[in-house]
Formats: sequence, structure tokens, C-alpha cells
Amino acid sequence: QEQNLPSFKEELKAYEAQTIKSSVDEPPEVELKNLPPHLEYAFLEDNNKLPIIIAKELGDEEKSALLKVLKSHKQAIAWKLSDIQCINPEFYKHKILMEEDYKPAVQHQRR
Repeated sequence: QEQNLPSFKEELKAYEAQTIKSSVDEPPEVELKNLPPHLEYAFLEDNNKLPIIIAKELGDEEKSALLKVLKSHKQAIAWKLSDIQCINPEFYKHKILMEEDYKPAVQHQRR
């Protein structure tokens, strides 16, 4: 009976565990864009790292209190999609599947 059972050891592949660094440990480079006049950037790290957008009309005490709370909970903020632990990378990585013998062709606009 043992001869009829398939050998699963040959079919199983060994995968190495990937350690993805958190964005807090290794902040991503972001391009800051112009904001509406009522908003401004604030940063949770030195050197313009981990930007957040806050209301410009907040008082100094309110800003410092808000930044204090956000700095203490910055691990909870998903700075990149890879920071969200329950999302499979297959959902946010773009792949273009092409055949090996594929030759690119120009497609003219249809009228």
C-alpha cells in the first residue's frame, strides 16, 4: 500500500522567511506635494521622515499634543502597503507576464 501513496517530499518546496523591515525602522522616501492652504506637513522623525498632514489652524499646544500621540503610536500607522500585515503581496505587486518568444508590436489608434 505504501507504494501507491504519492511522495510529497519531492513536491514541497522550501521557502525562506522574508523579513520585511518596518517603515518606521527604514522610512520610505516620499515626494511631498503642494497642499491646500488649510493643511501643512508635520514629521514624526528628524530629517523630514514619516510625514503626516495636519490642519494649519491648530494651536502650538494642540500640534505638540497631536504629534506626541502620533509619535507614540507610529508603529500602528501603515506607511506603505507592506506594513499592513494581513495583505498578501500578490495583491499590491504589479507583474507583467510575457511569453519568452514575444515580440513587441506597435498598436495604432483605432478610429
